[in-house]
Amino acid sequence: MKQILLFGAGKSSTCLIDYLVQNAGTENWHITIADVNTAIIEAKTNKAVCTTAVAVDINNATAREAYIASSDIVISLMPPSLHFLIAQSCLSAGKDLLTASYVDEQLTGIADEIEKKGLLFLCEMGLDPGIDHMSAMQMIDGIKAKGGTITSFKSHCGGLVAPESDDNPWHYKISWNPRNVVLAGSAGAVYKVWDEEEEVAYEDIFSECAEIEVEGTGSFAWYPNRDSLSYIPVYKLEEAATFIRTTLRHPAFCRAWAILVDIEMTSNDDGEVISNCKTIAEWFNHKVTRAAGMDWEAFKMTSVKEEDQKEITEMFSWLGLFSDKQVPENHSSSAVILQQILEEKLVLLPHDKDMVVMVHEIDYAIGEDETTLVSSLVVKGLDNLRTAMAKTVGLPLGIAAKLILNGTIQLTGLHIPIIKEIYNPVLAELQQNGISFTETEEAL
Repeated sequence: MKQILLFGAGKSSTCLIDYLVQNAGTENWHITIADVNTAIIEAKTNKAVCTTAVAVDINNATAREAYIASSDIVISLMPPSLHFLIAQSCLSAGKDLLTASYVDEQLTGIADEIEKKGLLFLCEMGLDPGIDHMSAMQMIDGIKAKGGTITSFKSHCGGLVAPESDDNPWHYKISWNPRNVVLAGSAGAVYKVWDEEEEVAYEDIFSECAEIEVEGTGSFAWYPNRDSLSYIPVYKLEEAATFIRTTLRHPAFCRAWAILVDIEMTSNDDGEVISNCKTIAEWFNHKVTRAAGMDWEAFKMTSVKEEDQKEITEMFSWLGLFSDKQVPENHSSSAVILQQILEEKLVLLPHDKDMVVMVHEIDYAIGEDETTLVSSLVVKGLDNLRTAMAKTVGLPLGIAAKLILNGTIQLTGLHIPIIKEIYNPVLAELQQNGISFTETEEAL
Protein backbone atom coordinates (compact mmCIF):
# COMPACT_ATOMS: atom_id res chain seq x y z
CA MET A 1 0.00 0.00 0.00
CA LYS A 2 1.33 3.43 -0.99
CA GLN A 3 1.47 6.03 1.76
CA ILE A 4 0.57 9.65 0.89
CA LEU A 5 1.33 12.37 3.43
CA LEU A 6 -0.48 15.70 3.11
CA PHE A 7 0.58 18.67 5.21
CA GLY A 8 -2.22 21.23 5.56
CA ALA A 9 -6.02 21.00 5.66
CA GLY A 10 -6.91 24.61 4.93
CA LYS A 11 -9.06 26.30 2.27
CA SER A 12 -7.29 24.74 -0.72
CA SER A 13 -7.25 21.17 0.57
CA THR A 14 -10.92 20.14 0.32
CA CYS A 15 -11.04 18.97 -3.30
CA LEU A 16 -7.55 17.47 -3.07
CA ILE A 17 -8.65 15.38 -0.10
CA ASP A 18 -11.81 14.37 -1.96
CA TYR A 19 -9.73 13.23 -4.95
CA LEU A 20 -7.26 11.26 -2.84
CA VAL A 21 -10.03 9.51 -0.90
CA GLN A 22 -12.01 8.71 -4.07
CA ASN A 23 -8.94 7.13 -5.68
CA ALA A 24 -7.52 5.41 -2.61
CA GLY A 25 -9.33 2.11 -3.17
CA THR A 26 -8.36 1.54 -6.79
CA GLU A 27 -4.83 2.89 -6.34
CA ASN A 28 -4.19 1.13 -3.00
CA TRP A 29 -3.36 4.28 -1.05
CA HIS A 30 -3.46 5.33 2.56
CA ILE A 31 -3.55 9.07 3.18
CA THR A 32 -2.18 10.68 6.33
CA ILE A 33 -3.23 14.31 6.73
CA ALA A 34 -1.31 16.49 9.15
CA ASP A 35 -2.52 19.81 10.53
CA VAL A 36 -2.72 21.48 13.92
CA ASN A 37 -6.40 20.59 14.26
CA THR A 38 -7.55 17.02 13.63
CA ALA A 39 -11.23 18.04 13.81
CA ILE A 40 -10.78 20.14 10.66
CA ILE A 41 -9.18 17.18 8.91
CA GLU A 42 -11.86 14.71 9.96
CA ALA A 43 -14.61 17.08 8.81
CA LYS A 44 -13.07 16.97 5.33
CA THR A 45 -12.36 13.23 5.22
CA ASN A 46 -15.56 12.16 6.99
CA LYS A 47 -13.19 9.80 8.86
CA ALA A 48 -12.74 7.65 5.75
CA VAL A 49 -10.97 4.37 6.55
CA CYS A 50 -8.22 5.16 4.04
CA THR A 51 -7.25 8.29 5.99
CA THR A 52 -5.51 9.13 9.24
CA ALA A 53 -5.72 12.58 10.81
CA VAL A 54 -2.74 13.67 12.89
CA ALA A 55 -2.08 16.85 14.85
CA VAL A 56 1.41 18.07 14.00
CA ASP A 57 3.35 21.23 14.71
CA ILE A 58 5.29 21.60 11.47
CA ASN A 59 8.17 23.16 13.38
CA ASN A 60 8.57 19.99 15.45
CA ALA A 61 11.37 18.34 13.48
CA THR A 62 11.07 14.97 15.22
CA ALA A 63 7.37 14.57 14.44
CA ARG A 64 7.67 16.03 10.95
CA GLU A 65 10.54 13.75 9.98
CA ALA A 66 8.88 10.66 11.42
CA TYR A 67 5.75 11.10 9.31
CA ILE A 68 7.77 11.92 6.19
CA ALA A 69 9.99 8.88 6.68
CA SER A 70 6.97 6.56 6.67
CA SER A 71 5.46 8.04 3.48
CA ASP A 72 5.98 7.35 -0.23
CA ILE A 73 5.17 10.88 -1.38
CA VAL A 74 4.58 14.18 0.40
CA ILE A 75 2.19 16.98 -0.60
CA SER A 76 2.54 20.35 1.12
CA LEU A 77 -0.27 22.89 1.27
CA MET A 78 1.42 24.77 4.08
CA PRO A 79 2.26 28.51 3.77
CA PRO A 80 5.21 29.02 1.40
CA SER A 81 7.51 30.05 4.25
CA LEU A 82 7.20 26.54 5.72
CA HIS A 83 7.80 24.52 2.56
CA PHE A 84 11.56 24.47 3.01
CA LEU A 85 11.31 22.73 6.38
CA ILE A 86 9.34 19.98 4.67
CA ALA A 87 11.66 19.98 1.66
CA GLN A 88 14.74 19.48 3.84
CA SER A 89 13.09 16.57 5.63
CA CYS A 90 11.99 15.04 2.30
CA LEU A 91 15.53 15.35 0.99
CA SER A 92 16.97 13.67 4.07
CA ALA A 93 14.38 10.87 3.98
CA GLY A 94 14.53 10.38 0.20
CA LYS A 95 10.88 11.26 -0.50
CA ASP A 96 9.25 13.02 -3.47
CA LEU A 97 7.54 16.35 -2.74
CA LEU A 98 4.65 18.22 -4.38
CA THR A 99 3.65 21.84 -3.68
CA ALA A 100 1.44 24.49 -5.29
CA SER A 101 3.81 27.33 -4.38
CA TYR A 102 6.50 29.15 -6.32
CA VAL A 103 10.04 27.81 -6.48
CA ASP A 104 12.16 30.04 -4.25
CA GLU A 105 15.90 30.55 -3.78
CA GLN A 106 16.06 28.03 -0.94
CA LEU A 107 14.66 25.25 -3.13
CA THR A 108 16.86 26.26 -6.04
CA GLY A 109 19.81 26.00 -3.68
CA ILE A 110 19.21 22.28 -3.10
CA ALA A 111 18.28 21.43 -6.71
CA ASP A 112 21.54 19.54 -7.29
CA GLU A 113 21.02 17.43 -4.16
CA ILE A 114 17.46 16.60 -5.24
CA GLU A 115 18.75 15.41 -8.60
CA LYS A 116 21.63 13.43 -7.10
CA LYS A 117 19.24 11.57 -4.83
CA GLY A 118 16.96 10.74 -7.76
CA LEU A 119 14.00 12.54 -6.20
CA LEU A 120 11.25 14.61 -7.80
CA PHE A 121 10.30 17.91 -6.20
CA LEU A 122 7.43 19.26 -8.31
CA CYS A 123 6.43 22.82 -7.42
CA GLU A 124 4.00 25.41 -8.84
CA MET A 125 1.51 22.59 -9.29
CA GLY A 126 -1.73 24.39 -8.43
CA LEU A 127 -3.80 26.94 -10.32
CA ASP A 128 -1.61 30.02 -10.70
CA PRO A 129 1.11 28.89 -10.68
CA GLY A 130 0.23 25.49 -12.10
CA ILE A 131 -2.63 25.13 -14.55
CA ASP A 132 -1.48 28.41 -16.10
CA HIS A 133 1.94 26.89 -16.85
CA MET A 134 0.56 23.65 -18.20
CA SER A 135 -2.10 25.15 -20.45
CA ALA A 136 0.23 27.89 -21.71
CA MET A 137 3.04 25.47 -22.52
CA GLN A 138 0.69 23.12 -24.31
CA MET A 139 -0.35 26.07 -26.52
CA ILE A 140 3.21 27.32 -26.98
CA ASP A 141 4.60 23.90 -27.88
CA GLY A 142 1.69 23.33 -30.26
CA ILE A 143 2.30 26.64 -32.06
CA LYS A 144 6.03 25.99 -32.34
CA ALA A 145 5.43 22.46 -33.60
CA LYS A 146 3.64 23.88 -36.66
CA GLY A 147 6.37 26.42 -37.34
CA GLY A 148 4.86 29.43 -35.58
CA THR A 149 6.78 32.31 -34.03
CA ILE A 150 5.14 33.82 -30.97
CA THR A 151 5.16 37.62 -30.88
CA SER A 152 2.95 38.33 -27.87
CA PHE A 153 2.01 36.36 -24.76
CA LYS A 154 -0.52 37.52 -22.18
CA SER A 155 -1.79 35.28 -19.41
CA HIS A 156 -4.57 36.35 -17.03
CA CYS A 157 -5.97 34.53 -14.00
CA GLY A 158 -8.27 35.46 -11.14
CA GLY A 159 -10.07 33.89 -8.23
CA LEU A 160 -13.41 35.72 -8.30
CA VAL A 161 -16.99 35.44 -7.12
CA ALA A 162 -19.53 33.75 -9.39
CA PRO A 163 -22.17 36.14 -10.80
CA GLU A 164 -24.98 34.40 -8.92
CA SER A 165 -23.19 35.08 -5.60
CA ASP A 166 -22.03 38.61 -6.45
CA ASP A 167 -24.00 40.60 -3.88
CA ASN A 168 -21.62 43.28 -2.61
CA PRO A 169 -20.18 46.48 -4.14
CA TRP A 170 -16.65 45.03 -4.21
CA HIS A 171 -17.82 42.21 -6.51
CA TYR A 172 -15.43 39.93 -4.65
CA LYS A 173 -15.36 37.24 -1.96
CA ILE A 174 -12.33 35.55 -0.48
CA SER A 175 -11.70 31.98 -1.63
CA TRP A 176 -7.99 31.71 -0.81
CA ASN A 177 -5.40 33.04 1.65
CA PRO A 178 -6.77 36.42 2.87
CA ARG A 179 -3.26 37.59 3.74
CA ASN A 180 -2.33 37.31 0.08
CA VAL A 181 -5.41 39.33 -0.89
CA VAL A 182 -4.30 42.22 1.33
CA LEU A 183 -0.68 42.18 0.18
CA ALA A 184 -1.33 41.50 -3.53
CA GLY A 185 0.87 43.62 -5.75
CA SER A 186 3.07 44.83 -2.89
CA ALA A 187 6.26 43.67 -4.61
CA GLY A 188 5.48 45.72 -7.71
CA ALA A 189 5.68 44.20 -11.17
CA VAL A 190 7.95 43.91 -14.20
CA TYR A 191 6.96 42.75 -17.67
CA LYS A 192 7.67 43.40 -21.37
CA VAL A 193 5.59 45.32 -23.91
CA TRP A 194 6.76 45.83 -27.50
CA ASP A 195 10.32 44.87 -26.56
CA GLU A 196 10.42 47.43 -23.76
CA GLU A 197 10.73 46.33 -20.16
CA GLU A 198 8.12 47.98 -17.94
CA GLU A 199 8.45 48.29 -14.18
CA VAL A 200 5.45 49.29 -12.09
CA ALA A 201 5.70 50.30 -8.43
CA TYR A 202 3.18 49.04 -5.88
CA GLU A 203 1.60 52.50 -5.70
CA ASP A 204 0.64 52.26 -9.38
CA ILE A 205 -0.26 48.57 -9.74
CA PHE A 206 -4.03 49.06 -9.41
CA SER A 207 -4.26 52.41 -11.20
CA GLU A 208 -5.71 52.54 -14.71
CA CYS A 209 -6.06 48.78 -15.03
CA ALA A 210 -6.76 47.53 -18.53
CA GLU A 211 -9.81 45.30 -19.08
CA ILE A 212 -10.51 42.04 -20.86
CA GLU A 213 -13.89 40.66 -21.93
CA VAL A 214 -14.46 36.97 -21.17
CA GLU A 215 -17.37 35.51 -23.09
CA GLY A 216 -20.24 34.53 -20.85
CA THR A 217 -18.76 36.02 -17.67
CA GLY A 218 -18.27 39.73 -18.33
CA SER A 219 -15.47 42.26 -18.29
CA PHE A 220 -12.57 42.08 -15.84
CA ALA A 221 -9.73 44.42 -14.99
CA TRP A 222 -6.21 43.07 -14.86
CA TYR A 223 -3.07 44.15 -13.06
CA PRO A 224 0.47 42.85 -13.70
CA ASN A 225 1.55 39.95 -11.51
CA ARG A 226 5.00 40.18 -9.90
CA ASP A 227 7.99 39.34 -12.13
CA SER A 228 6.76 38.26 -15.55
CA LEU A 229 10.25 38.56 -17.04
CA SER A 230 11.59 35.58 -15.11
CA TYR A 231 9.15 33.33 -16.99
CA ILE A 232 10.36 34.34 -20.45
CA PRO A 233 13.26 31.84 -20.41
CA VAL A 234 11.08 29.29 -18.60
CA TYR A 235 8.53 29.41 -21.44
CA LYS A 236 11.34 29.83 -24.01
CA LEU A 237 9.68 32.95 -25.42
CA GLU A 238 12.67 35.26 -25.80
CA GLU A 239 11.39 36.19 -29.27
CA ALA A 240 8.08 37.54 -27.94
CA ALA A 241 7.90 41.35 -28.03
CA THR A 242 5.23 41.34 -25.32
CA PHE A 243 5.17 39.05 -22.28
CA ILE A 244 2.97 39.63 -19.25
CA ARG A 245 1.25 37.57 -16.55
CA THR A 246 -1.64 39.23 -14.72
CA THR A 247 -4.30 38.89 -12.03
CA LEU A 248 -7.99 39.49 -12.74
CA ARG A 249 -10.40 41.46 -10.56
CA HIS A 250 -13.66 43.34 -11.10
CA PRO A 251 -12.91 46.87 -12.40
CA ALA A 252 -14.55 48.46 -9.32
CA PHE A 253 -12.32 46.41 -7.03
CA CYS A 254 -9.18 47.77 -8.69
CA ARG A 255 -10.44 51.36 -8.58
CA ALA A 256 -11.11 51.14 -4.85
CA TRP A 257 -8.03 49.11 -3.99
CA ALA A 258 -5.80 51.67 -5.70
CA ILE A 259 -7.03 54.21 -3.15
CA LEU A 260 -6.44 51.88 -0.20
CA VAL A 261 -2.87 51.43 -1.40
CA ASP A 262 -2.50 55.18 -1.96
CA ILE A 263 -3.45 55.99 1.64
CA GLU A 264 -1.32 53.11 2.94
CA MET A 265 -4.19 51.06 4.36
CA THR A 266 -2.23 47.91 3.44
CA SER A 267 0.91 48.93 5.34
CA ASN A 268 2.62 46.15 7.23
CA ASP A 269 4.83 48.32 9.44
CA ASP A 270 2.70 51.11 10.89
CA GLY A 271 1.66 49.49 14.16
CA GLU A 272 3.11 52.23 16.35
CA VAL A 273 1.65 54.99 14.19
CA ILE A 274 -1.91 53.70 14.54
CA SER A 275 -1.63 52.45 18.13
CA ASN A 276 -3.91 55.18 19.52
CA CYS A 277 -6.76 54.58 17.08
CA LYS A 278 -9.75 53.14 18.90
CA THR A 279 -12.36 52.85 16.13
CA ILE A 280 -12.26 51.88 12.48
CA ALA A 281 -13.25 55.43 11.52
CA GLU A 282 -10.39 56.88 13.58
CA TRP A 283 -7.95 54.49 11.95
CA PHE A 284 -9.24 55.26 8.45
CA ASN A 285 -9.21 59.03 8.98
CA HIS A 286 -5.75 58.88 10.53
CA LYS A 287 -4.40 57.00 7.51
CA VAL A 288 -5.98 59.42 5.02
CA THR A 289 -4.73 62.49 6.89
CA ARG A 290 -1.24 61.10 7.37
CA ALA A 291 -0.90 60.04 3.71
CA ALA A 292 -2.60 62.99 2.01
CA GLY A 293 -2.59 65.83 4.55
CA MET A 294 -6.39 66.21 4.40
CA ASP A 295 -9.57 64.47 5.54
CA TRP A 296 -11.50 61.94 3.47
CA GLU A 297 -14.00 64.38 2.01
CA ALA A 298 -11.25 66.68 0.77
CA PHE A 299 -9.20 63.75 -0.49
CA LYS A 300 -12.18 62.31 -2.34
CA MET A 301 -12.90 65.62 -4.09
CA THR A 302 -9.29 66.24 -5.08
CA SER A 303 -7.89 62.75 -5.73
CA VAL A 304 -10.79 60.53 -6.83
CA LYS A 305 -12.31 60.85 -10.29
CA GLU A 306 -15.71 62.52 -10.12
CA GLU A 307 -17.42 59.59 -11.83
CA ASP A 308 -15.95 57.20 -9.24
CA GLN A 309 -16.61 59.16 -6.05
CA LYS A 310 -20.06 57.75 -5.26
CA GLU A 311 -19.01 54.19 -6.05
CA ILE A 312 -15.85 54.38 -3.92
CA THR A 313 -17.70 55.95 -0.99
CA GLU A 314 -20.30 53.17 -1.10
CA MET A 315 -17.59 50.51 -1.22
CA PHE A 316 -15.72 51.97 1.75
CA SER A 317 -18.94 52.44 3.69
CA TRP A 318 -19.93 48.82 3.01
CA LEU A 319 -16.62 47.69 4.52
CA GLY A 320 -17.37 49.82 7.57
CA LEU A 321 -14.43 52.20 7.18
CA PHE A 322 -16.54 55.11 8.46
CA SER A 323 -17.97 53.20 11.43
CA ASP A 324 -17.45 53.50 15.18
CA LYS A 325 -16.76 49.78 15.44
CA GLN A 326 -13.75 49.06 17.63
CA VAL A 327 -10.39 48.38 16.00
CA PRO A 328 -9.52 44.68 16.45
CA GLU A 329 -7.49 44.00 19.57
CA ASN A 330 -3.80 43.15 19.37
CA HIS A 331 -3.45 44.44 15.83
CA SER A 332 0.11 44.99 14.67
CA SER A 333 -0.45 46.97 11.48
CA SER A 334 -3.02 48.38 9.09
CA ALA A 335 -2.64 45.28 6.93
CA VAL A 336 -3.76 43.12 9.88
CA ILE A 337 -6.78 45.34 10.56
CA LEU A 338 -7.79 45.39 6.92
CA GLN A 339 -7.42 41.63 6.65
CA GLN A 340 -9.75 41.09 9.59
CA ILE A 341 -12.32 43.44 8.05
CA LEU A 342 -12.14 41.67 4.69
CA GLU A 343 -12.40 38.22 6.26
CA GLU A 344 -15.61 39.31 7.98
CA LYS A 345 -17.21 41.26 5.13
CA LEU A 346 -16.04 39.32 2.07
CA VAL A 347 -16.56 35.83 3.43
CA LEU A 348 -17.99 33.09 1.22
CA LEU A 349 -21.28 32.07 2.82
CA PRO A 350 -22.26 28.36 2.79
CA HIS A 351 -24.39 28.71 -0.36
CA ASP A 352 -21.96 31.01 -2.19
CA LYS A 353 -20.05 30.01 -5.29
CA ASP A 354 -16.66 31.34 -6.30
CA MET A 355 -15.31 31.38 -9.84
CA VAL A 356 -11.87 30.93 -11.39
CA VAL A 357 -11.21 32.62 -14.72
CA MET A 358 -8.05 32.08 -16.76
CA VAL A 359 -7.31 33.47 -20.22
CA HIS A 360 -4.22 33.12 -22.41
CA GLU A 361 -3.85 35.49 -25.39
CA ILE A 362 -1.10 34.50 -27.81
CA ASP A 363 -0.23 36.27 -31.05
CA TYR A 364 1.89 34.26 -33.47
CA ALA A 365 3.05 34.29 -37.08
CA ILE A 366 3.60 31.58 -39.65
CA GLY A 367 5.23 33.20 -42.63
CA GLU A 368 3.12 36.24 -43.52
CA ASP A 369 0.05 34.98 -41.68
CA GLU A 370 -0.53 36.43 -38.21
CA THR A 371 -3.03 34.90 -35.79
CA THR A 372 -4.37 35.45 -32.28
CA LEU A 373 -5.08 32.31 -30.29
CA VAL A 374 -7.22 32.78 -27.17
CA SER A 375 -7.73 30.01 -24.64
CA SER A 376 -10.12 30.53 -21.75
CA LEU A 377 -11.13 28.59 -18.66
CA VAL A 378 -14.10 29.29 -16.36
CA VAL A 379 -14.69 27.08 -13.33
CA LYS A 380 -17.38 27.64 -10.68
CA GLY A 381 -17.36 26.19 -7.19
CA LEU A 382 -20.13 24.13 -5.62
CA ASP A 383 -20.25 25.94 -2.27
CA ASN A 384 -17.95 27.68 0.21
CA LEU A 385 -15.95 24.50 0.89
CA ARG A 386 -15.71 22.84 -2.50
CA THR A 387 -14.71 26.02 -4.20
CA ALA A 388 -13.40 26.53 -7.71
CA MET A 389 -10.16 27.67 -6.07
CA ALA A 390 -9.86 24.49 -4.00
CA LYS A 391 -10.65 22.40 -7.08
CA THR A 392 -8.15 24.09 -9.40
CA VAL A 393 -5.38 24.18 -6.77
CA GLY A 394 -5.99 20.72 -5.34
CA LEU A 395 -6.75 18.51 -8.34
CA PRO A 396 -3.44 19.11 -10.17
CA LEU A 397 -1.59 18.07 -7.01
CA GLY A 398 -3.69 14.94 -6.57
CA ILE A 399 -3.40 13.94 -10.22
CA ALA A 400 0.36 14.49 -10.18
CA ALA A 401 0.69 12.36 -7.04
CA LYS A 402 -1.18 9.53 -8.75
CA LEU A 403 0.90 9.78 -11.92
CA ILE A 404 4.14 9.71 -9.92
CA LEU A 405 3.07 6.80 -7.73
CA ASN A 406 1.89 4.70 -10.70
CA GLY A 407 5.03 5.42 -12.70
CA THR A 408 3.50 7.54 -15.48
CA ILE A 409 5.75 10.45 -14.46
CA GLN A 410 9.31 9.26 -13.89
CA LEU A 411 11.23 12.52 -13.72
CA THR A 412 13.85 13.47 -11.16
CA GLY A 413 15.08 16.85 -9.98
CA LEU A 414 13.40 20.17 -9.16
CA HIS A 415 10.63 20.89 -11.67
CA ILE A 416 7.62 23.02 -12.46
CA PRO A 417 4.96 21.63 -14.84
CA ILE A 418 6.21 23.04 -18.16
CA ILE A 419 7.16 19.81 -19.93
CA LYS A 420 4.97 17.39 -21.88
CA GLU A 421 5.65 14.47 -19.54
CA ILE A 422 3.81 16.41 -16.86
CA TYR A 423 1.31 18.70 -18.53
CA ASN A 424 -0.18 16.31 -21.10
CA PRO A 425 -1.44 13.61 -18.68
CA VAL A 426 -2.40 16.13 -15.98
CA LEU A 427 -4.40 18.35 -18.34
CA ALA A 428 -6.10 15.27 -19.81
CA GLU A 429 -7.38 14.17 -16.39
CA LEU A 430 -8.29 17.74 -15.40
CA GLN A 431 -10.52 17.82 -18.47
CA GLN A 432 -12.26 14.67 -17.26
CA ASN A 433 -12.95 16.56 -14.02
CA GLY A 434 -14.55 19.58 -15.69
CA ILE A 435 -11.45 21.78 -15.90
CA SER A 436 -11.12 22.40 -19.63
CA PHE A 437 -10.22 25.29 -21.89
CA THR A 438 -12.08 26.76 -24.84
CA GLU A 439 -9.94 27.98 -27.73
CA THR A 440 -10.69 30.51 -30.45
CA GLU A 441 -8.47 31.73 -33.29
CA GLU A 442 -8.72 34.73 -35.56
CA ALA A 443 -6.43 36.33 -38.10
CA LEU A 444 -4.76 39.59 -37.14
